[in-house]
Amino acid sequence: MEKTPRGTPVGVDDPYEFAGVCDYLTGEGTCRYAFDHYEHDPEFARERASDDYECPVVDPETDWSWADCPHFRSRNHDRECVRCGLEEKRMAHDDERPLLEEHHLSYDRDGETLSHEITIYLCRWCHAKVHNSWARITDDAAPDPDAIAALEQRRGREQDELGFESAAERYGEDD
Repeated sequence: MEKTPRGTPVGVDDPYEFAGVCDYLTGEGTCRYAFDHYEHDPEFARERASDDYECPVVDPETDWSWADCPHFRSRNHDRECVRCGLEEKRMAHDDERPLLEEHHLSYDRDGETLSHEITIYLCRWCHAKVHNSWARITDDAAPDPDAIAALEQRRGREQDELGFESAAERYGEDD
């Protein structure tokens, strides 16, 4: 199983199984990284520019994979835990800790630096289970009872905010 630089497991054997398309890939099949971040890797940018910025991974004439691209990044944008399915519920104007946390799947094999950014969301309960035990992201898991309680507490507060209360009721004015 892949591990973080600190040696804790990330819950997968192959992070690329959870990777979607590259965040830098445009709808036209071009590499936005080479165009927008030319100064970070001029050699890569020149190479892509010579091919009209075409992404070699989506080109059917090449045998590139996402793992071959030096600037591949895939971040999950679904706001639910990929392990148990718990949905995020954020409260506006509240500094309360989020229910979901970003979880990085891909680290350099030497344990020194992040190789490709492959990020998914896990609820903080699943996140702890994955890092602190043998739990895997692919486990058939239900949301933790504490996670459900936290979600329902937030939903209850949200419903309270939506309730109607007249000014007379709010300020205790009697007729």
